[in-house]
Amino acid sequence: MSPKTRGYLFAFLAICIFAGQDAITKYLGDRYPALFITMIRFWAFALFVFAFAASSSGGLRKTAHTRHPWLQVVRGLLLVAEIVVIVISYVHAGLAMSQSIFQATPLIITILSIPLLGETVGWRRGAAILIGLIGVLVIINPVNVHFDMSLLLPLAASVLFALYSIATRAVSREDSAVTSLFYAGVVGAVAISLVGPFYWTEVVPSNWFALAALCVCGTLSHFFLIKAYGLLPAAEVQPVTYFQLVLNVIFAVMLFGETITHNMIVGALIVVGAGLFTIWREHQLARRSSVSRA
Repeated sequence: MSPKTRGYLFAFLAICIFAGQDAITKYLGDRYPALFITMIRFWAFALFVFAFAASSSGGLRKTAHTRHPWLQVVRGLLLVAEIVVIVISYVHAGLAMSQSIFQATPLIITILSIPLLGETVGWRRGAAILIGLIGVLVIINPVNVHFDMSLLLPLAASVLFALYSIATRAVSREDSAVTSLFYAGVVGAVAISLVGPFYWTEVVPSNWFALAALCVCGTLSHFFLIKAYGLLPAAEVQPVTYFQLVLNVIFAVMLFGETITHNMIVGALIVVGAGLFTIWREHQLARRSSVSRA
C-alpha cells in the first residue's frame, strides 16, 4: 500500500469516527449538560496528547516548548468553546442542520485570513466565498416563518473553529503540529475543568458505554487525522472531510428521526462546492508560489 493510499485510508477512518463521535455527542447532549460532556471529552483528549507528546521525538519538554505561548492558550480556549457551542447546537438545531451549516468553515477561514493573517483573496475565491455564504442562507432559510434563532448556533461554532484554525496557521510557522495538538488538549482540559464540575451530573449505567465510546472516538479520530496529515497535503485531506456531512445526515435521519429539507440539501451542496473550490484554489496558489521560489 502506497503512502498516499494509506493517507487516504487514515483520513477516511478519521472522518468515519468523527461522524460516530458527533452522533454519540448528540445522544448524550440530549441527556446531559454540554459543559459536562465537553469536560469528560477533554479529559480523555488531554490524556491522549500527553501520551502522544511523551512518545514523540524530544518528549514532553520539547513538545511543550513554544514561541507563541499566549496564542497557543487562545487556541485551546477557542477549541473548547467551539465544542461546547456545537454540542448545544446538536441539541437545539439538530445534527444534520448543524453539520450542514458548519461546512461553511473553510469559507469563513478564508475571509478571516485577510484581516488576521494579511492574506489576499482574488476574485475567484471571493466569488466562491460569496456563493458559499448564499448557500448558508439557503440552509438557514431566514425568510421562512419557521426560522429559529438556534440555527445561529452552528454558525457561531463555525466562526469559533475558523478562528481556532487561523490561530493554528499562525503558530504553525514556528511550532510543530505535535506542540499545537498538545496545547489544544491541555489548555482546553484546564479551561473546561474550571467550569464543568459545576455541571457535574450522575451518569446512569446505561449511558456509561456511550460516554466511554465518546472518549475513545475523540482519541482515535485525532490519531488517525494526524497520521493522514503526515502522509498527505492538507489540500488533499480536506475534501475527504466533507464525507462526514453525508454520514452525519444518515445518522441524523436513522438514529434521531430528523427531517432533511430540500433547502438543506441544496444549500449544503452549494457550500461544499464553494468550499472545495476555495481549497483547490489555495492549493494551486501555494504550488505556484513554491515553484516561483524554486
